[in-house]
Amino acid sequence: MKYLLLAAVSVSVCVYNTQAFSNIHASRSSRIVDGSVAPFKWQLHAESNPSCEVLLMDHFNINHEKGRHDALRAFYFDFLGCAIDPRKQENIEIGTKTLWANIGMHQFHLPEGKPDAQVFDGVITLIHEDLSALMERYNDYLDGDEKFAPLKETEFMVGVLDDSLLMVTDPWGTEFNLMSSDDPEEDRASDVGAQPLIEGHKPSEGLKLEDLTVYVPHDANLEGIGRFYQHVLGAPAIEELGSESSISISMGERQTLTFQYHPDGPDTLVNHHDFSYDEQDEFPSNHGPHISLYVTDLAKAYQSAAKLGVTYVNPRFKRRAYSEEEALDQCMFRLIEIIDPLDENKEVILYLEHEVRSAKTRDGKKYKSCPLNES
Repeated sequence: MKYLLLAAVSVSVCVYNTQAFSNIHASRSSRIVDGSVAPFKWQLHAESNPSCEVLLMDHFNINHEKGRHDALRAFYFDFLGCAIDPRKQENIEIGTKTLWANIGMHQFHLPEGKPDAQVFDGVITLIHEDLSALMERYNDYLDGDEKFAPLKETEFMVGVLDDSLLMVTDPWGTEFNLMSSDDPEEDRASDVGAQPLIEGHKPSEGLKLEDLTVYVPHDANLEGIGRFYQHVLGAPAIEELGSESSISISMGERQTLTFQYHPDGPDTLVNHHDFSYDEQDEFPSNHGPHISLYVTDLAKAYQSAAKLGVTYVNPRFKRRAYSEEEALDQCMFRLIEIIDPLDENKEVILYLEHEVRSAKTRDGKKYKSCPLNES
């Protein structure tokens, strides 16, 4: 295995690089093909990828700045309208440690940095029923509402393209694409699954995490990335959403994981991992962001990953799977190296940590953290 050790003020008017959104983040209301409205992504998935073995991309893990629970709450809960996960409610009350922010059946896991926040080099696309409430809150922020005072003197920005698309920067620089829904009931998909809700609290305003776009170097092998996901996770690429500079991988019927050449150009350094080493551990700890997803057959995915030599254990987390048996016991394993299965030299295209989960335990019961409803 090859591991590499790599070592603002808000404004009311901002300019975003819209190239980052040109391929797969077009507004649904303006997605016109030959005079008619093109299908939504989840429809493309259902029609084009009936055999996808990924069920759901359930959470994205990214560190926030230590000591800034105030900014974290103001952005994720007060501005975005995420729901507080009851399993981390006590951390809201004490004002420290990890928070989980829920949006539909998806989540953001938000641990404390050591001490800095992570800035994701990509774009996170969320779907809301409509964007009017977000715009009202942004106006409240501009008017000096105390609720949003923690967002002052941070990287927080909002760019308005139209009434169906906002481009938002979080307090530390991570970019979000917020889109309005054409079918809120379908997008929330509460008949498919949901995250737990604190008694007496309303569900999240946001309906879903639709896409995670990961920026990659311009020499990255996009076709090799596609082959990796098909080979290891049974997740096919979606041709209709790809381009010469990007590839979109199906994450079930409702989501995509997109890899796109960095919009800042070919000389831009791209890094999605942060390794540290301890001689007592077989693997380096990764302090970079990670994604979590559920698959239909954990044993099959583990065997494919092991054969390719990409299974990984992050010493940062207590749950560790060094073998297939331990993966089945833990209902999860990790991988971090993306490698083209056809590359005899097994060169790493990209490091991006994945937590691969099973929806069911060994005895067939639903895994406790899985948000999907039982069939």
